[in-house]
Amino acid sequence: MKKGLKVLIVASEAAPFIKSGGLGDVVGSLPMALREQGVDVRVVIPRHMAVKNSEMYGVEYVGEFDVHLFWRTQRAKVLVKPQEVPIYFIENDFYFGRGNLYGYGDDNERFSFFGKAVLDMMAMLDFYPDVLHCNDWQTGPVCMYLKEIYSKMIYYSRIKTLFTIHNLQYQGNFDKNTMEILGVPYYCYEKGTVEFYNNVSFMKMGLVYADRISTVSQTYAKEIQTWEYGYGMDGLLRSRKDVLSGIINGIDYLANDPERDNRIICNYSAEDIEGKGENKRGLQERLGLERRDVPVVSMITRLADQKGLDILSHVFHDMMQRDIQFVLLGTGETRFEYFFREMANRYPGRISINIFFDETLAQQIYAGSDLFLMPSKFEPCGLGQMFSLRYGTIPIVRKTGGLADTILPYNTESKKGNGFLFENYDGGSILWALDQALGVYNMGKDEWSHVVKNAMNSNYSWANSASEYIKLYESLKKEATPAE
Repeated sequence: MKKGLKVLIVASEAAPFIKSGGLGDVVGSLPMALREQGVDVRVVIPRHMAVKNSEMYGVEYVGEFDVHLFWRTQRAKVLVKPQEVPIYFIENDFYFGRGNLYGYGDDNERFSFFGKAVLDMMAMLDFYPDVLHCNDWQTGPVCMYLKEIYSKMIYYSRIKTLFTIHNLQYQGNFDKNTMEILGVPYYCYEKGTVEFYNNVSFMKMGLVYADRISTVSQTYAKEIQTWEYGYGMDGLLRSRKDVLSGIINGIDYLANDPERDNRIICNYSAEDIEGKGENKRGLQERLGLERRDVPVVSMITRLADQKGLDILSHVFHDMMQRDIQFVLLGTGETRFEYFFREMANRYPGRISINIFFDETLAQQIYAGSDLFLMPSKFEPCGLGQMFSLRYGTIPIVRKTGGLADTILPYNTESKKGNGFLFENYDGGSILWALDQALGVYNMGKDEWSHVVKNAMNSNYSWANSASEYIKLYESLKKEATPAE
């Protein structure tokens, strides 16, 4: 093990058990990369009703105990899947036996319960990690409870906390009556450690009480200290900038390998990219697009303003004046679903709109497209551009967050760079970047192969990110004062 380093990752979701977005992907992938570098890492999540039953085979009962909130006592049952990275589940059907993960009127009580249950579970397991790695607002109470209550007990006194922001926009803000549920002294509200514009903020708990704060890219770590991206937390984050760092997420390079991926039509590699053309022709055939050698521009995205669809919709007809084909996969806001369906009717044979999600089709789009469009308003990290790089599909992205940290503009003279970027958040900038990409594409296969190979040789595997997290964990462990 890495110098005896023990880490417990706390989150509200983890793939493959349950996920609603990027958080689940990270918590599903990072622990194994840490384990491969010698860390004794374990994960704990709630046992949501929607956790896939197929993933619960082999899960064992560990024990149970009462969790005391201010006016209610509930039972926490602990289950474990004993694998290379053990996954613990906190089970309580009153709180988590529901159809959705979030969005309930008692989310404040649900995740206060979860926070206390995680800390009580450690005593039951006799597992006291060096670092509690908490993720997003749902785990803010863990950081607060540890500092305000549990750290007064000897076995908890040396535990350090890292709080990772995956998306600052989602903060877990609740009315001040939440203080009664939490069962901590009211001075926590009065002195401002949990108070946020007359509410109680679970995100703020993590930002105030954690020993270190990280987020999912270096650029996003800088952006959230500004008014534009800080969502009211920018002042607090500036005050803690000395303990704030950005570590880019990774993707699973084994599960997403164009040389071995059996979900795509033809395997290929950076050394031999000929098979990519077969994937393009197969994608065109599957989606009813005209079978001709024309740039295929794709998006796999949630249909929301944050993803840049508001500015894209303003210039979509202009974009389609170029000799391109367009593929979309995703669901989201009704107005965007309607808009893209209308565009499919307007441009038959040139557009394929898929308002659903299909993992196999997603892989075939990554493998069969030429260009991958991500005009995001903000993007803490982004995974789509990493998947597209892996499959040699060239990203066109806005220079923000993790997109700015992973995509370098291609230069036809130096032959360096793996994509195309634009800065201003407007439709004209999208068209400008698209024209830059089409200019290189139309220079011919030899020129285009340079940027494709650059993309495929980019390395955003979890191994690099895990090394950065380990440095943080080890520095936190050194800071811990010996128990008295």
